[in-house]
Amino acid sequence: MSWLVGAMTVTILALMVWGLPADDPKPETTGRQVEAGEDLTLTTDTPPPVNPAGPRVERLTTERFEKSLRVVINSVVFRSSGQDLTTAGTYTEMSSRITEPVLLGLAILALRNRVKR
Repeated sequence: MSWLVGAMTVTILALMVWGLPADDPKPETTGRQVEAGEDLTLTTDTPPPVNPAGPRVERLTTERFEKSLRVVINSVVFRSSGQDLTTAGTYTEMSSRITEPVLLGLAILALRNRVKR
């Protein structure tokens, strides 16, 4: 269990410092006005996430902690977080989606072995 908690803590810190974008990308919808009876075409684009800038200590905020915690908890149970992440954040989440469920499974097996009669 301590290895799992340690791995989750490292992942949370990595996401807070490098993984979460500077701002949430805001989708933009573009199109053109048409006359009545014509088809309307709209295009929604989401800009790519921007890497955070500035001192690393300033990135350790409660808002970024909460987002990182959600991503990590979702990655432990093999679900995608749905959060837009930077490239470093994407790779961090991918590695945690492999490592942390294995540690969770080992913790469950160890607990089962302890209480087994």
